[in-house]
Amino acid sequence: MQKRLPDAEFDVMKAVWKSIPPMSVNTVASQMDNDWKIQSVISLMRRLVDRGFLRTEKNGKERVYYPLITRDDYLKTETGHFIKRYHANSFLDLVTALYDSEALTEKDIDDLLSWANGRRRE
Repeated sequence: MQKRLPDAEFDVMKAVWKSIPPMSVNTVASQMDNDWKIQSVISLMRRLVDRGFLRTEKNGKERVYYPLITRDDYLKTETGHFIKRYHANSFLDLVTALYDSEALTEKDIDDLLSWANGRRRE
């Protein structure tokens, strides 16, 4: 099982997932929604290599990076962990919490019903 990413590392991984490998630090930094110094991005990417989320290799004078986990795989794991920890592994409890907090719109509910009916047919 992979480790949970702290927010800063998750921000870097979101930029990595937007990019086409192999990618440089500058490519990743340009995809980010903040204005971090390049040295901060380098440090975070090194940490992600150490933790097994990225692979790196030397390409001439520059290092390039490759993701070792897909966005979908990471989000499946994180979402499963969240539902298990905060909602006693109950999807219905999660949806109820969203509904009660008015986070779900009528369109969201229609989409959810459509999704559930489609899954039922499978």
